[in-house]
Amino acid sequence: MDFVLNDAEVRVLGALIEKDITTPDYYPLSLNALINACNQKSNREPVMELGENEVRDALASLSDQRLAGPTSSADSRVTKYEHRLQEIFNLNRRETAVLCVLLLRGPQTPGELRGRTERMHPFEDLTEVQSTLQRLMQREPPMVKVLPRQPGTKEARYAQLFGGEVEGASSTLATASSAHHEDDDRITQLEQEVASLREQVSELSRQVTEMKKVFE
Repeated sequence: MDFVLNDAEVRVLGALIEKDITTPDYYPLSLNALINACNQKSNREPVMELGENEVRDALASLSDQRLAGPTSSADSRVTKYEHRLQEIFNLNRRETAVLCVLLLRGPQTPGELRGRTERMHPFEDLTEVQSTLQRLMQREPPMVKVLPRQPGTKEARYAQLFGGEVEGASSTLATASSAHHEDDDRITQLEQEVASLREQVSELSRQVTEMKKVFE
């Protein structure tokens, strides 16, 4: 990407795309409606509390990058805002839905994406989701990347690149290292418990032997 969006800009762009698809009768959005969309507690990871100034700054930056801006319509006395993703990248509905959910909810597996894009585009199966992800990865520049698979997981996660590179490898290594230390602690604890049980068994065996001697 020729640009890197900050967290507020990513959220504003994702919210505009989502409302364009899911509530077209109320789109484009006024500033207040956009703030509410950004700060929704559902379908957002993480939940954010963006103020008016933060959303205004994000809109100004997105406008400079031609990704979003005010509408040119004079029908409303209130300024309304729209995204310009379709004009710039010519995305189809499947690609737009996947990208929107990645912008709003962070890295996800194909299975998670299929479930969470249902309102925007009902994918028939995981193969369709994966082929859409591949197309987004093969764009120039790429819009999506696959992250290293986390320990104990079956599916790889995918992340959008509008917000810059995602440090999936380092977080994965940190998770693996943490899991390794936890395993070491568990093993040490088990070894201590086994040693204690052996002492108890030995003591019981000694007591039984002593009792036998008394009754002989």
